[in-house]
Amino acid sequence: MAFLFSSSSYALTVIIFLSFFFFLCNGFSYSSSSLFNTHHHRHHFAKHNYKDALTKSILFFEGQRSGKLPSNQRMTWRRNSGLSDGSALHVDLVGGYYDAGDNIKFGFPMAFTTTMLSWSVIEFGGLMKSELPNAKIAIRWATDYLLKATSHPDTIYVQVGDANKDHACWERPEDMDTQRSVFKVDKNTPGSDVAAETAAALAAAAIVFRKSDPSYSKILLKRAIRVFAFADKYRGTYSAGLKPDVCPFYCSYSGYQDELLWGAAWLQKATRNLKYLNYIKINGQILGAAEYDNTFGWDNKHAGARILLTKGFLVQNMKTLHEYKGHADNFICSVIPGAPFSSTQYTPGGLLFKMADANMQYVTSTSFLLLTYAKYLTSARTVVHCGGSVYTPGRLRSIAKKQVDYLLGDNPLRMSYMVGYGPKFPRRIHHRGSSLPCVASHPAKIQCHEGFSIMNSQSPNPNFLVGAVVGGPDQHDRFPDERSDYEQSEPATYINAPLVGALAYFAHAYGQL
Repeated sequence: MAFLFSSSSYALTVIIFLSFFFFLCNGFSYSSSSLFNTHHHRHHFAKHNYKDALTKSILFFEGQRSGKLPSNQRMTWRRNSGLSDGSALHVDLVGGYYDAGDNIKFGFPMAFTTTMLSWSVIEFGGLMKSELPNAKIAIRWATDYLLKATSHPDTIYVQVGDANKDHACWERPEDMDTQRSVFKVDKNTPGSDVAAETAAALAAAAIVFRKSDPSYSKILLKRAIRVFAFADKYRGTYSAGLKPDVCPFYCSYSGYQDELLWGAAWLQKATRNLKYLNYIKINGQILGAAEYDNTFGWDNKHAGARILLTKGFLVQNMKTLHEYKGHADNFICSVIPGAPFSSTQYTPGGLLFKMADANMQYVTSTSFLLLTYAKYLTSARTVVHCGGSVYTPGRLRSIAKKQVDYLLGDNPLRMSYMVGYGPKFPRRIHHRGSSLPCVASHPAKIQCHEGFSIMNSQSPNPNFLVGAVVGGPDQHDRFPDERSDYEQSEPATYINAPLVGALAYFAHAYGQL
């Protein structure tokens, strides 16, 4: 296979071959007109086609699927993979999602992704119209797997695949032959963080399916209750017992207290049981309800828990949760540019910037919280108090809109950071399946190390992972579009999940849905 040789003399050959593979692999996955024609609007005041971006942000999840793909799979360059997952411990762990550009199934970020997809549907699903069924399918692909991962009492299977060995290869998920090790937490090796996040995901999804599939919703909720009890009874961080396997990839840096608060909040919302409300009232401060941390993502859930619990006070008039209004305001104040106590950095181009590695996850999660809190504030006819300053729900929405618009192309580079949206977007994303020839064009197996010649090349990815949002630019708004730069060029499920809700809101607000 000459196109896999690493010698620079084959660079032109690689580009020619990959161009051929692009047309063969993407010919039926997503029409070229829908891929590139993203600025046709019915409303002149809508600069971006949020509806198109919403469609693509959900479609992305089909490209991350593991397991046996259904007949209606729209991302057609993908094929079945991981069909024996779980066999190492004689359990069925087929299905679920690969977290990002590798071929590992990490349970911690997968559960958070599921919670955020569900929250997106809970708050904004009523605006999604034709995309609501697709969003629910994306959620169910995850929850079906999480049910398998929690099938044994007091045990959660939290990872499939050896991350170190997987990262030493650059191969398609359909070809992967690295060891599919299975890692779990149990009574002896607790993992309150991953367990409580899994409980949150199951509980949030139970709300999503309550009306459309009541029997499935009951299964999810029953399992969520059991999993949360396990998380609370056997306390400890999962990365303490599984450090060599989950670190530095998804270490639980923030501890497990935030997940217990977050999980209890979702159980309270899903069950409406006073048991969880009392749990929150008694344990809230111990679990960090008032801690000053303003980063919301797969590791730290405090900010999300504060916003969610404030809904109970603002919208449902639950007086015992009144203190969370102040906690939520503190978080919001920290991200408002120029507000008293504002502590968030922004790039010269206006992008919220938390850290160099996958910064866009914080952009999408924060934007979602701003829009969701604005919804709660509007319902309660109140505002955010930052010291002596007052900020309206409209101000929160305008901040979120600026972030989403930056992601979609309103930035110094005039490029979208979502694959397939707009005329200019990342072409060399750090993603094994997207960067290598698809099975249809290249049926022969691509071995573990063979793919690195393509990974290190400058040729565009032959397969469009439509809707994928990458890590994004650096603190100076620079983006090199280098495949090897995983910090900036790698997509992840937890980047897209909260964006789904934000895009649904803006698509509706601008008359596109």
